Amino acid sequence: MTVKLNKQAFQHAKSLIQKSQTALDERDDWSEHAPTADEENSYLDKHGWNDYAQWYLGIDTDMDEKTKGHYKFPYGDFCRVHRCGVISAESRAAQQDYDDITKAVVELHKLLDGEHA
Repeated sequence: MTVKLNKQAFQHAKSLIQKSQTALDERDDWSEHAPTADEENSYLDKHGWNDYAQWYLGIDTDMDEKTKGHYKFPYGDFCRVHRCGVISAESRAAQQDYDDITKAVVELHKLLDGEHA
C-alpha cells in the first residue's frame, strides 16, 4: 500500500481554515463527528469523486480512484474542518510513518490552534 499526501485536499483544508469554516472541537470528538458511511455515500451521490477527494488528506495509489478505499485521513464533515479530525489524522499518519501527511496535518493543526488562540 502506497499512501501519499493529497495536495488538493491539503489546499482545500487550508482554504476552509482561512475562511473560518471550522469546528474547534476536542481531540476525542472525532468518533462522533466523522462522517458515517451513509453520509459519505450521500455526499458522493450529490458531489462526485472529485469533491469527495478534497476531504481526505491521503490517497492510496494502489486502490482505484473511484473507491472509498483510495481515500485516507478524513479531516472534516464535508462542510467544515474539524480540529478533532486533524488531530486524529496527525496521530495516525505519524504512527504509520507517512511523513508528508504528518507534516501537512501538523501545519493544519497549528493553523487551527492559531485561529482560536
